[in-house]
Amino acid sequence: MQDILSLLHSLKRPRLLIRAARIGAQDYQRTAHLPRLLGYGALPRTGPALMRLMEIESELNARREASDAGYSIARHVELLVAMMGEARVLRSAGQT
Repeated sequence: MQDILSLLHSLKRPRLLIRAARIGAQDYQRTAHLPRLLGYGALPRTGPALMRLMEIESELNARREASDAGYSIARHVELLVAMMGEARVLRSAGQT
């Protein structure tokens, strides 16, 4: 089984989405971004949060590919920003 970071690295998304998310990830703040995406309450640990974000993003990406009228590119970028931010937190925790 692949680890979380390998799964994240294997995602294939349009370059423009990734570029926008990388720019947004520079200002990522866990306490501000995660509640909007995962619901308010206690924040989950980084690994479970990243897995849940990946599940939500996968569903949203399916809507994008199906040209669903309810697809929100802003929400997609926001999810990708959070995924990149959480991955950065996870990587830095593994290096200490």
